[in-house]
Amino acid sequence: MKRTKLTAILLTAVLGGAMLAGCGNANADMSADNRQFIMENPAGEAEEREENKQAGGEDTEALLPEETQDTQSEDTEQAQTSDGNTINIGALKGPTAMGMAQLLDDEAYDVSIVASPDEMVPMIVQGQVDIAAIPANLSSVLYQKTEKQIKVLAANTLGVLYLVENGETIQSIEDVKGKTIYASGKGATPEYALESVLTAHGIEPGVDVTVEFKSEHAEVVAALAADQTAVGLLPQPFVTTALMKNENLRVALDLNELWESGMTDGSRLVTGVVVVRNEFLENHPEEVEAFMAAYEQSVAFVNSDVEAAAEIIGAHDIVTAEVAKQAIPECSIVFITGEELETMLSGYLNILFEQNPQTVGGAVPDDGFYYEG
Repeated sequence: MKRTKLTAILLTAVLGGAMLAGCGNANADMSADNRQFIMENPAGEAEEREENKQAGGEDTEALLPEETQDTQSEDTEQAQTSDGNTINIGALKGPTAMGMAQLLDDEAYDVSIVASPDEMVPMIVQGQVDIAAIPANLSSVLYQKTEKQIKVLAANTLGVLYLVENGETIQSIEDVKGKTIYASGKGATPEYALESVLTAHGIEPGVDVTVEFKSEHAEVVAALAADQTAVGLLPQPFVTTALMKNENLRVALDLNELWESGMTDGSRLVTGVVVVRNEFLENHPEEVEAFMAAYEQSVAFVNSDVEAAAEIIGAHDIVTAEVAKQAIPECSIVFITGEELETMLSGYLNILFEQNPQTVGGAVPDDGFYYEG
């Protein structure tokens, strides 16, 4: 299948909702903000579509400890391809790009940060990027639609959805009974994740609890202000932004914890993954391994040195440094590979498939989907 034709098909899936099924909007012509929801929009507001590769600005390398800078230089030599070219990486604004903070100023990598999944699809299909951080379900869709021409390298973000409220009423999932939950992401992962969690804990949506969908995150916050007894479903780092603006809001429950306590199949709520094009992997296996090592180190750096990571993230306009400092500990930024990745991701994709096969491309990926480096 020609790349241009395949790109058109995949873009139709994104825009028409076959892949994300409306992602935050019941209408097919959803906004970039709502498409981004599945990737956890960094501010929950409409984003301008831009390459967002910051030119100039603060020397973020100076923000890193000396030891880290030295290690980065060594990784740069290893990560460049055998022909001396840099590795092209794509990421979306939000937690999945935040975990790459240490790579953003590394000369071995040319990192493009875009606002929405429909910008990323053609970059992958047309070979403009070699490696990409994308929503978990989008990786499954691409695997099916490209005739298995990508592999998933690692999970980089677990669930970043939280139930928030005014006051102290919600102490356990049982306390949502009789309440109204406002959320965005109808027909997409947020809806399916919430429904799965409620059902796993014996709560029937539409009977025990009312779920009302809004078109974007800001509308959820407005609904909570109007209905003081309601509950809202919001993603990080928008949760942090909302809490900074409204001191009456608080995080009541973590959907990650609720998922893991309610599921028995070993699955986890996987928000984002990193994928590689098979062609690049076959031609540059050592460089992929070097990237994996550097990326794992970057994730560890982001989680252990939050302030330094937040400054880098802010300098690259992923989210502001102020928001990043507070949001990073709540963003579930991880680096998970191998059998653990396959168990958690396959179980998660299977649950999505049972609710709407199109969210994973019509089928759950086979074992060839998973990288075995």
